[in-house]
Amino acid sequence: MLFKERTYGVLLVSASDSFNNKTKDLLPVNEYWPVHTARSVGEARRSFATGKYDLVVINTPLPDDFGTSFAIDLAEDTPAGVLIFVKSDIYESVFTKLTDYGIVVLSKPANLQLTAQTFRILCATRERLRRMENRQKTVEEKISEVRLVNKAKWQLIQQRGMTEDEAHRYIEKQAMDRRLSKKEIAEELTAKEEE
Repeated sequence: MLFKERTYGVLLVSASDSFNNKTKDLLPVNEYWPVHTARSVGEARRSFATGKYDLVVINTPLPDDFGTSFAIDLAEDTPAGVLIFVKSDIYESVFTKLTDYGIVVLSKPANLQLTAQTFRILCATRERLRRMENRQKTVEEKISEVRLVNKAKWQLIQQRGMTEDEAHRYIEKQAMDRRLSKKEIAEELTAKEEE
């Protein structure tokens, strides 16, 4: 068995041992690890507070809540892929309610092959979200850098009487001459102001 570079942490939320065992059989350890179980929404919330999961599988109903509100909370507050199983007679109404949140709904009893394929789809979706998170983080870092450089420029304008272009060139030249980033130069300049 070869381990992949990335595995997906899974939280199974189900009061049924039979469901948990069948589902775990569909989750090979080289692709899905760790796999934790929770028997109620309360237990699942505590598990989520202490661990990070890429996929959450909810088998409804649960003893303390049906499970749809928990699924919505996860979809809104975390990047985890969420899959919820419901009885076939309420599938349409649950699907209609949850699909706008990006939650995948399957009716019970579910075909094992379809379930395994759904896990793969959720993994692919999780990777897409991971790339978007990284892009967003990069954009936020760039915005933060621009703000810091602008703060340093205004400091140079106020303290040294430079124009904005002169301040900009000064920071760029310092960065080139000292082989530092503009952000590092700006941090030094603003740190001197705070002293």
